[in-house]
Amino acid sequence: MTKILPVIMCGGSGTRVWPESRETLPKQFIPLVGERSTFQTTMTMLADPAFERPIVISNFDYRFLIADQLREIGAEADIVLEPSRRDSGPAVAVAAGIAARRAPDTVVVVLAADHVVRDQAGLVDLCKRARAAAAQGYIVTLGVKPDGPATGYGYLRPGAALPACDDVYKLEAFVEKPDRETARKYVEAGYFWNSGNFIFRADVMQSEIAQFEPGIFSAAEAAIEAASRDLGFVLLNAEAFAHAPKKSIDYAVMEKTDKAALIPADIGWSDVGTWRAVWELSDRDELGNSVRGHGVVMDARNVHVRSEDTLTTVVGVDDVIVVTTQDAVLVLSHEHGDSVKQLVDQLKSENRREAGEHKRIFRPWGYYQAIDEGQRYQVKRIVVKPGQRLSLQKHFHRAEHWIVVRGTAEVGRDEQTHLVHENESIYLPIGCRHRLTNPGKIDLELIEVQTGSYLGEDDIVRFEDAYNRG
Repeated sequence: MTKILPVIMCGGSGTRVWPESRETLPKQFIPLVGERSTFQTTMTMLADPAFERPIVISNFDYRFLIADQLREIGAEADIVLEPSRRDSGPAVAVAAGIAARRAPDTVVVVLAADHVVRDQAGLVDLCKRARAAAAQGYIVTLGVKPDGPATGYGYLRPGAALPACDDVYKLEAFVEKPDRETARKYVEAGYFWNSGNFIFRADVMQSEIAQFEPGIFSAAEAAIEAASRDLGFVLLNAEAFAHAPKKSIDYAVMEKTDKAALIPADIGWSDVGTWRAVWELSDRDELGNSVRGHGVVMDARNVHVRSEDTLTTVVGVDDVIVVTTQDAVLVLSHEHGDSVKQLVDQLKSENRREAGEHKRIFRPWGYYQAIDEGQRYQVKRIVVKPGQRLSLQKHFHRAEHWIVVRGTAEVGRDEQTHLVHENESIYLPIGCRHRLTNPGKIDLELIEVQTGSYLGEDDIVRFEDAYNRG
């Protein structure tokens, strides 16, 4: 049978599981459950021969994170970058447009990168079974059987079974997130949760978007037509894409179309939308406690502790989640799991750096991590991957001291090149043109001490850059 083109939506910020998930490293790239990120787990599932080479749609900031995580698992994909965040409606329009250029009747499955599916073989089977309905012109959504009256999901009311389709039903109603009493009535009436995963024929989705949201359709088409390539990534045209209205695919199409269908999905699905969901998906002891990293729980029940670096202990307190990172600690009762997003909004309103940034900042060449800072100094740990190099740059307000603790650094300083080995250092005065390269086969690790009157990251003038940054 015709293969299915998988499209992975990978641009969300995941604020509901702060402080591990932040703008600079959102939850789809974090191993919240298991040893791999949810993005990597999804990509692994798509190795099934039923699927074509996947397309990943994300934003410009995450392009190298995506490429790195694909390399880690030996997977390949075409990476399409949105120049601005316009919600899922324009992203699906782009997916349909790219697929239609291959063949108008291409069957596409759109999957979220930040969901967990316990029964991955079951999801692959659902995609195969939904393919027949999609080929007939239906937009099939995966409906999850509710385990309670949740208010965080849209609800789906199934209708009559579709002829010649295996367990696929006409969708009679697509309703947005209800209050708890309404949700209880929906559950009793046999409604399903909307998982946010869809299977459709490219030309059918294009037709529906053009009918209900012509602004989204025209902007997506123009952005594809004027797209460019950079370092292997497909860059949608920024000016064209900016004209797309911000709207989810649910509001744009699914609540309006008469082509919607549903296939029940009993596959252990979770959108991992709260810390309670993470706790539920984690291994727990006989008292319901789960510990990841450095944690100890005593005389307590239903506790979830996460701490990769700092010993975190909980004694005599039930039904709490404690998440410790290098620069923030969250203590959360189970019943207030939906409040984390509001907490992050408050932190942003107070201009707290921790709301969106980790201490570890990833770059295409590796990462840097803040260690200490004062009024006129800052200390960082810098790790450069083998064969990678930073931009040729200079600073107006700071000098830098680099001490190599692992590997060998090739340092260009003005007109000279120096090899700096372990336990050696080099000084870079204010205003000098410099570049750091890792010529070796292991990670280069160094300690950087900055001194000067201004230490902001925007005090960089780049002359050459392998990653085409400004």
